[in-house]
Amino acid sequence: MPFLVFTSPGPLVFQLGPFALRWYGLLIALAVLLGLGLATRLAKARGIDPAVVADLLPVLVLGAVLGARIYYVALEWRQYAGNWADVFAIWRGGIAIHGALIGGLIATVLYCRWRRLAFWPLVDVLVPAVALGQAIGRWGNFFNSEAFGLPTDLPWKLRIPAESRPPEFLGELYFHPTFLYESLWNLSVCALLLWLFRAASRNRIQLPAGALSCIYLMAYSSGRVWIEGLRIDPLCLFGSAPFCTGGLRMAQLVSLLLIALGGIGLWWLYGKHRNLPDPGGLNRAAGAGR
Repeated sequence: MPFLVFTSPGPLVFQLGPFALRWYGLLIALAVLLGLGLATRLAKARGIDPAVVADLLPVLVLGAVLGARIYYVALEWRQYAGNWADVFAIWRGGIAIHGALIGGLIATVLYCRWRRLAFWPLVDVLVPAVALGQAIGRWGNFFNSEAFGLPTDLPWKLRIPAESRPPEFLGELYFHPTFLYESLWNLSVCALLLWLFRAASRNRIQLPAGALSCIYLMAYSSGRVWIEGLRIDPLCLFGSAPFCTGGLRMAQLVSLLLIALGGIGLWWLYGKHRNLPDPGGLNRAAGAGR
């Protein structure tokens, strides 16, 4: 017997004439504001001017949104080839977290090069805020009735309206609430990163510059690998959703790559005892060993 059934009230918070406030946009704004507050506090603790984080924010958000949309549209081009206007309709959903990470990374690298800042100490204070923002943003999928999982009869489940179900699942009513799984996972990742950050600040552990970022990549991506396997709307390298040809799902492949990169980074820091190369253009990663 179900004890927790999620049912979306719809994508709109309210509509007044032509003006419509959507949950998706509201949650993204909330994620940005809370993320800014958290990153600012962590920057102060690391001796980084909080104004640097505030100045970076609009560049970071722009890069993340553009990257998320370009990544999604590129892999789902068949949906947009006949109607270019839909490419810009981001309020309907259709963004990819990995694209946001790539776009945000590029924006941060460019910002650090422009301001002559060490890259890794700055990213280390950003990744807990990124994990928090991801946890909040996933609820946008709930309100849009998208990014849900396979049909389920578990006591916890997500009710999806018929108009949002793929044709092959029209006979099903309840699905895995993958938005909830990933939201809780990201909150756990955020808590882990904050615990490690605090332990390093109290000199209980050694956390070289870039280590927290590597741990984020591995922790977030580990959850994404198994959660993505439940979804029926994956971005596919070959074929199309819900069943990618050869079982190749882009998010899983990229996640495995990020896990490997994070592991190599930690090996470089703790095994080789060397600083990570600074993509911001500086010769050394300032703050290493903190």
